[in-house]
Amino acid sequence: MEQLSPHRPFQAHLECIECGESYDLYQVLYRCKKCDGLIDVVHDIEALKQFDAATWKDTFARRFRYPGYPFSSGVWGKKEWVLPGIDLEHVISLGEGATPLIPLHRLARQWGIASLEVKQCGVSHTGSFKDLGMTVLVSHVVSLRARGIPIQAVACASTGDTSAALAAYAAAADIPVIVFLPEGKISTAQLVQPLSNGAIVISLDTDFDGCMEIVRAVTEDQSIYLANSMNPLRIEGQKTISVEMAQQRNWELPDWIVIPGGNLGNVSALAQGIRLLHENEMIEKVPKICVAQSSRANPLYLSYQKGLKDLQKVQASRTLASAIQIGNPVSYPRAVRALQDFQGVVEQASEDELANAAARADLHGLFNDPHTGVALACTEKLVSNGTIKPEDSVVVISTAHGLKFSEFKTGYHEGNLEDVESTIGNQPIRLSADVERVRDAIKSRIS
Repeated sequence: MEQLSPHRPFQAHLECIECGESYDLYQVLYRCKKCDGLIDVVHDIEALKQFDAATWKDTFARRFRYPGYPFSSGVWGKKEWVLPGIDLEHVISLGEGATPLIPLHRLARQWGIASLEVKQCGVSHTGSFKDLGMTVLVSHVVSLRARGIPIQAVACASTGDTSAALAAYAAAADIPVIVFLPEGKISTAQLVQPLSNGAIVISLDTDFDGCMEIVRAVTEDQSIYLANSMNPLRIEGQKTISVEMAQQRNWELPDWIVIPGGNLGNVSALAQGIRLLHENEMIEKVPKICVAQSSRANPLYLSYQKGLKDLQKVQASRTLASAIQIGNPVSYPRAVRALQDFQGVVEQASEDELANAAARADLHGLFNDPHTGVALACTEKLVSNGTIKPEDSVVVISTAHGLKFSEFKTGYHEGNLEDVESTIGNQPIRLSADVERVRDAIKSRIS
């Protein structure tokens, strides 16, 4: 695959989002040395602008699902916008990205809006959008090690999906992995994934926020590299959701994007991608953003209700949407900036609302995880209260595959989820092997 040859090289550096201090990209750094603010990867926009919007669109289109490694990846097909200086031999890809954008025409008509689409980010190697960030983070670690930086292992705190993605990509790179999980708070599928990839799995008697405190302490030793979304390299991969979505919609983003929010790295990444698209004149309008939270883990929602002046930390309660069961989100400052830049709102959904919203959308051919259920339920609320207008187009971000949450799906249809009334639960019809009885049962269901 032919690569672009600019006169001015594509470059990126680290920059504090609070004080603007700049740092070289090729070091172990998660927070600003000057003010302790979060840092982002910042690209040389003038270098990117050496090529006009038409050239970038054509380049990304030619690479989309290109069979050659690593451009077969939806992330690395946009390499210049992600990690422009990395050697291709250091890239660790498992075919992530290039995920479907599914139109739900009937559901849009039922809700009374112009269009509704679901971006299926969970149709990926480990079944969640976390793959998009981990391919970049782990590739960067390979690059750092090649430069002589003595990183011995990578580590994360996780509610499930992060650990699965990190374990898979680090295993592909032959780098040891340490994951900290909250005991009894993730699904069986999420637990077995890092175990299968050979990770050191430490199950702690605490919640995600407690696990995060431990991993931050452990990674003070710079030989153990932090892989949570405090690390801006994660954001770089996840921001390609925005670019890919624009590409799939003929370079026109919707009026609204609704995204589940836990540690808030994903909405921060979404905003980064939109900013790059707009700065490179590849889109004419920017969308509004809704961050959807569980009412049992809703620090951003409570902060939004108070004007986003301060983070309203909470002790997150047990929720079906376990991956966003977070009361002290690391990327809160980034998320506030995203909401302010894109006329953002924050909504919340109860257990009953998220479970039934997921089930209703399943009737349109999806198989939704509970976090997508949160986003769908919040979208319905915004339509009902008039925030989303009848003429608006909406994309809901699905962050994981429903197969990773089989207990949630089974529990819904068996009617035994706590605090959920399964309004459209479906069960097998159990009959004797009698053809007339079978015919009668079929007739009763389809007549």
